[in-house]
Amino acid sequence: MANEQIWAPWRLAYIRGEDKQLRPPPKGVFLAGADPDCFLCQAVADPEEPLRYVVGQTELSICVLNRYPYTNGHLLVAPRRHCERLEQLSPTEQMDLLGLLIRMVQRLEKTLQPHGFNIGFNLGQAAGAGLPGHLHWHVVPRWQGDTNFMPVLASVNVIPQSLEALWQLLREDAP
Repeated sequence: MANEQIWAPWRLAYIRGEDKQLRPPPKGVFLAGADPDCFLCQAVADPEEPLRYVVGQTELSICVLNRYPYTNGHLLVAPRRHCERLEQLSPTEQMDLLGLLIRMVQRLEKTLQPHGFNIGFNLGQAAGAGLPGHLHWHVVPRWQGDTNFMPVLASVNVIPQSLEALWQLLREDAP
């Protein structure tokens, strides 16, 4: 059996801890109550910066590509306002978030044609939240047979498309 080459361009920088560090936006552009160190608050303050990977937003919600995706098209949908608990969301924010989530799932269905989705929250560090202070949904596209030998034998997931290419594709398809 021959060895296969797999290209995952973002992975080495992540493993080495050399990921691109963006400068935070100026403090004056953050929403009231924002955390200047929070990458979601930074995306809200600076959505046009390409390396923030914003693919959708509304008055109350924002959607970004996950920089360390489980699968191609892994998105994070979050309130623009920095809050960590579901009960802190107003009913208007709840509906706005759900509306953006629905639109982003439809956009992924149109552009990537996944066979299904895993959608959920990791609430708190004990639940796996990498950013426990800013509530966000994970939207993970899934395909039949996407569990292959790499996750089983090597605990590795391979993403075949760069974040930049996917970001451009999803932004072009925006309503």
